[in-house]
Amino acid sequence: MAVTYEQMRDWVLALPGGEEVMVAEWGHPTLRVNGKMFASGAPDSPTATVKATKEEQAALLAGAPDVYSIAAYVGRFGWVQVRLAEADPDELHELVVEAWRRTAPKKLVKHYDAQ
Repeated sequence: MAVTYEQMRDWVLALPGGEEVMVAEWGHPTLRVNGKMFASGAPDSPTATVKATKEEQAALLAGAPDVYSIAAYVGRFGWVQVRLAEADPDELHELVVEAWRRTAPKKLVKHYDAQ
C-alpha cells in the first residue's frame, strides 16, 4: 500500500505539537514541531524528506535503495528522501515519529511516551 503525503501529515498532526507550515518561497509545506522542521513534502509530490541520523540514513539506503536516497541540501545532516509509493507504511511511520522525537522539546516527548 502506497503512502501519501496526506497520511504523513496526519501522522505528524496526531503527535503533540505537530503542525504543517506552508513555506511560500519553497512552494510546499513543511512538517514541524515547536517551529522546527523535521519533514517536508507536498500533496502532489511522489517524494518527501524526513530528518534522520547519519546512521539511520546509511541503514535505510543500504536496506532499501529503491525507496530511500540522500535528500538534496540537507542530506549531509542525515536527511533522507523517500519515494512514497515504494515506502513501507509502518517503517515510514516509525521514521517520522523518531524524527519528531529528536526535534520535539523533551517535555512533549515525555508527554507522548506517557500516553
